[in-house]
Amino acid sequence: MSNAIVLGIFWHLVGAASAACFYAPFKQVKKWSWETMWSIGGIVSWIILPWTISYILLPDFWAYFSSFSASTLLPVFLFGAMWGIGNVNYGLTMRYLGMSMGIGIAIGITLIIGTLMTPILQGRFITLFGTPGGQMTLLGVLVALIGVGIVSYAGLLKERAMGIRAEEFNLKKGLMLAVMCGIFSAGMSFAMDAAKPMHEASAALGIDPLYVALPSYVVIMGGGALVNLAYCFIRLATVKGLSVKADFSLAKNLLIANVLLSMLGGLMWYLQFFFYAWGHANIPPQYDYMSWMLHMSFYVLCGGIVGLLLKEWKCGTRKPVSVLCLGCLTIILAANIVGLGMAS
Repeated sequence: MSNAIVLGIFWHLVGAASAACFYAPFKQVKKWSWETMWSIGGIVSWIILPWTISYILLPDFWAYFSSFSASTLLPVFLFGAMWGIGNVNYGLTMRYLGMSMGIGIAIGITLIIGTLMTPILQGRFITLFGTPGGQMTLLGVLVALIGVGIVSYAGLLKERAMGIRAEEFNLKKGLMLAVMCGIFSAGMSFAMDAAKPMHEASAALGIDPLYVALPSYVVIMGGGALVNLAYCFIRLATVKGLSVKADFSLAKNLLIANVLLSMLGGLMWYLQFFFYAWGHANIPPQYDYMSWMLHMSFYVLCGGIVGLLLKEWKCGTRKPVSVLCLGCLTIILAANIVGLGMAS
């Protein structure tokens, strides 16, 4: 396995670790509505950081973006909005199915769709079956999906042992939202593929290969920001009991703490895709669709590890932890299979 591929897998792991930890600061926010907290984190993650970093990287920020036609930018933006819809559905999935079942179904679907739909749309999917490397990477996707299923089952065992149940459990509604989340969240994978002309233009300007994808985040995350912020602002304006004025009338120290924690959560959310770009840059072009599989499976892996470190798996029985470890090892195996496939 080449050093570049190993580095690519490593940076995807780092990005996934940031994704698995990003909600920790949000959990420390007190006496704020979720909508206000999420909006502030989102403004940092989807607007301030992509624009600032792109402004630093690009020799002429405005000239770069004005060089693209609407036919190039619009698909990138719309796929970003598609990803934003998936974000909203993800939270609702957890609400109606609980964490374990929700994550298993949503992540499983988005892993499959986001990974395999890109080569299908590019007309490359059939050729994968005809090459040893392609067959190996497809096997890695299957093993990763099994690993996600095992980790999700471990979570279900933990919830049962601890008597945890979704606050508003509704199987029919939850399954529908999980499927929608899985489909729409794959928009990030599609957006990265649609943004290839932007990446090539960045490279032509002499930007380091590790950073060529970052300017496209202005457009991709702009689409996601539009959906998420519109959802939050509409709820803040229409739902009884939610009030921006009340959220910002807290004591000064608590208000500052809430703002800083929300901004930190937004920073960590952005960093997952910052390092996703680094990982993506090291994956061979013919296997670039594997970036999404690596990111999503590592997301589940890191989520399980973080849960163990935070002692969230103390439930009076060893079985959930044993199953979790098996699932994590399966995902690690999947990453190695994919790496070997790309190297062959």
